[in-house]
Amino acid sequence: MSNRNTDTLFQLIKSLGKSEKRNFKLYINRNGASEELKIVQLFDALDKMDEYDETILFKKNDSIKKQQLSNLKAHLYKEILSSLRLINDENNIDIQLHEQMDHARILYNKGLYLQSLKALDKLKEQARAFNQLTYLQQALFFEKSIEGLHITRSLKNRAEELSKEADEVNTTLSNVSTLSNLALQLYGWYIKNGFARNEEEEQAVRSFLNNNLPPNAHQLTGFYERLYLYQSYCWKAFIRQDFLMYYRYTQKWVDIFDEEPQMVSLESGHYIKGMHNLMGAYFNLGNYQKLNDTLIQFEKFCNSKTVQQNQNNLIQCFIYYTISLLNKHFISGKFSEGLLLIKDIEDKLKEYELYIDRHRILVIYYKIACMYFGAGDFETTVDYLNKIINWKVDLRSDLQCYARLLHLIAHYELGNYQLLEYLAKSVYRFMAKLHNLSVVEEEMFKFLRKALSLPPNKLKPEFEKLLQKLKQFENKPFETRAFMYLDVISWLESKISGVPVQEVTQQKYLHRK
Repeated sequence: MSNRNTDTLFQLIKSLGKSEKRNFKLYINRNGASEELKIVQLFDALDKMDEYDETILFKKNDSIKKQQLSNLKAHLYKEILSSLRLINDENNIDIQLHEQMDHARILYNKGLYLQSLKALDKLKEQARAFNQLTYLQQALFFEKSIEGLHITRSLKNRAEELSKEADEVNTTLSNVSTLSNLALQLYGWYIKNGFARNEEEEQAVRSFLNNNLPPNAHQLTGFYERLYLYQSYCWKAFIRQDFLMYYRYTQKWVDIFDEEPQMVSLESGHYIKGMHNLMGAYFNLGNYQKLNDTLIQFEKFCNSKTVQQNQNNLIQCFIYYTISLLNKHFISGKFSEGLLLIKDIEDKLKEYELYIDRHRILVIYYKIACMYFGAGDFETTVDYLNKIINWKVDLRSDLQCYARLLHLIAHYELGNYQLLEYLAKSVYRFMAKLHNLSVVEEEMFKFLRKALSLPPNKLKPEFEKLLQKLKQFENKPFETRAFMYLDVISWLESKISGVPVQEVTQQKYLHRK
């Protein structure tokens, strides 16, 4: 992902669709000025590049001088955004409300106070319908200004009504700000650390939530108040590995969009994330049927106009649909079938590499590695795990740890015993440094160190001993994360029975149906 920090103008141009490029050309050629023609040349030059390279740019475009480039790029960037604004007016509620506010100010500046107030009434009505509190606040502030400066002969007690209305909006905005900060900080904690590893971390997360909730949080009724409240409880439950509570709050998260369907297109990012978490909850609970049903519903949404006409929604839908599709194969144990998805996933990752955040790529790589491991292709498992291990990022220490642990087990399966002793020490040091060793992981390290010195005919009893030890931790707090990231139970049962992991997992799935 070398071009993640690429030139911003280049990135913007590469994000444009065919119709957007055509619209830009029509927009910019409206007057034919020489400066406009130069930025069209720059646009075409950058559009043809696969990667941003100024040396090639100057070599192939003599008319573009080095000393001009900075100004030309700034001008082109601004003009592209202006052209995009023209074609996105109708579908963007923010732009519509901003335009209505502009109209109200124009009318006021013309001395048409009553017409300005009428425009503000229309703005407020639409802002309330779409829960746009900041625009509602601006409209009320402007309306108070008009009423305070001019005799409009408006309704009786209008001053009291406006004051009360403004206070209510300000209180709601304060609650939304507090709750959105809380949800973001809890999510940030998870991105950095993963699941709570001990009682101290669990208590810290619980206290952080309880100490930062606004008064009467559960009596709040606003769309955004409830959205961020449910998100906060969702992340708390997920960090604590309380997957039943996680499911309940992700369902509430999605339900508020069912109650106010007009918000789906307006806050599609939050809706997509909510659906992703709901599918993730079904996966964590092992509910294949619900996961499959929700995945079908989500696929239908992914093909809707709301998604197909929005690049960001398209990318987010790809990421979350991919993760849930892989999870569906993990539950059913159909790893070999899941491998057929990998090429298309890789192609899409390449197509969207400028836009996908590193955290999501790490998650997808780890899931692909697990898919290959389940299918018995340990060499390719190692290849994908190396992508994670060698990628120097400060995200998801838990994912980094389990990538190394699975890497170690894959090398064990490949019979790379000379490498294993060094790897075992390295992985142990890495996890211990992060204070990330659970009882399950300690037992696995003990086994792997011992297994290196045992002949093949004495391994089975050791596998059986380890299986019995680990089974007692399957449902214990702070130990379940080991089984989430790595189905070590199925791996051990596979080694004991001599049946591939894939078959063991499929048998478990069929038994649960």
